[in-house]
Amino acid sequence: MTDPDTVVVLTALDLEYTAVLRHLYDVEIRHHKAGTRFQVGTTACGAKGRIALGLTGVGNQSAAVIAERAIQEFSPVATLFVGVAGSLWPKPELGDVVVAERVYAYHGGTSEDGGLRARPRAWEAPHAISQLAHQIDRTGEWRRRLPAGSRSINVHFGSIAAGEVVQNSRVSREALWIRDHYNDAIAVEMEAAGVAHAGHLSGTRVGIVRGVSDRADGTKNTGDDAEWQPVAAANAAAFAVHLAEQLLNEGTGDAMPPNESGPRSGDTVYNFASGQVGIQAARVSGSSVTMSGGGTAPPGDPFALLAALRAQIADDHARGLTDDDDTFKASQDELAAAEDALRGTGGPRASKAVLALKRLGGLVASERAGSLIARAIAAVRELP
Repeated sequence: MTDPDTVVVLTALDLEYTAVLRHLYDVEIRHHKAGTRFQVGTTACGAKGRIALGLTGVGNQSAAVIAERAIQEFSPVATLFVGVAGSLWPKPELGDVVVAERVYAYHGGTSEDGGLRARPRAWEAPHAISQLAHQIDRTGEWRRRLPAGSRSINVHFGSIAAGEVVQNSRVSREALWIRDHYNDAIAVEMEAAGVAHAGHLSGTRVGIVRGVSDRADGTKNTGDDAEWQPVAAANAAAFAVHLAEQLLNEGTGDAMPPNESGPRSGDTVYNFASGQVGIQAARVSGSSVTMSGGGTAPPGDPFALLAALRAQIADDHARGLTDDDDTFKASQDELAAAEDALRGTGGPRASKAVLALKRLGGLVASERAGSLIARAIAAVRELP
């Protein structure tokens, strides 16, 4: 069973882990029976969905084991691997973000008299995650999560090479091997192949997001690592957490308990297809069927959505996303007006609440708040 309310985020290094953790709220510890610890939190106060954050350690083998363990523990809608990488070309620049379109395990091969022959192994990025990542790049909303004073960051989409050594040369055998056989790779690191393989074996979508901390060309050194690794990790974390939040907003829409072939007694069945719909069963009881020509999920409880919206707006204000204090106060007033309208009786209450929510839409600062407003309006309109 896939849980549409959980995304797993994994990192190899502590500084990468800390960069993601800074974006999480209401964090709790989750213990795997084998001893692995995960910190589970939300992307904003009161937000729906959880991010389960784990530390894999360095290397593809360790990353694969912990990724498989996390997937079995949480059954996430997606698993993201986040951290730093080296650039293989003049671009990406230091601090830029790289999102993998495919991952190469570049150390596969066979040794023959004529030399080492490549046996390529690659994993393509899931289409839906790739499309969503491109959209996030276009909107630029994720940049609000960047640390204050960050320079202009570019997002690059391309292949990532994952091996078992720290790459820091343009002329070494490994560097020439990558150039000859994996020529379209734009970044190199040591864990993505393990996570991608674990996702492939478990049927879980995997996304790889990396921040460029060095150029992997012989110039990498301890001093530069101390300066650029935290920057690259923070930039990758900002993009990845926003990607995770959007994945949680979308969910899967098809989660179903194991060993069941359909809805249980007491469930509501929603059909959004057009045309005739047939229901065939030995017995139907305690259930309802809703048919609609739309393509959106059931809107939910309006009061719960307004509570989540209030928490989100407060969080946006605390992060400095609201234009000013007056705008924040005005948004609180519109929320109160919507809530007061819903507590009233009679037909006009829904229309008054919708008007207040529409006015609120011109005041909010984030995509998340805007999404919650749209869902709340839909929920209010469904009221009897």
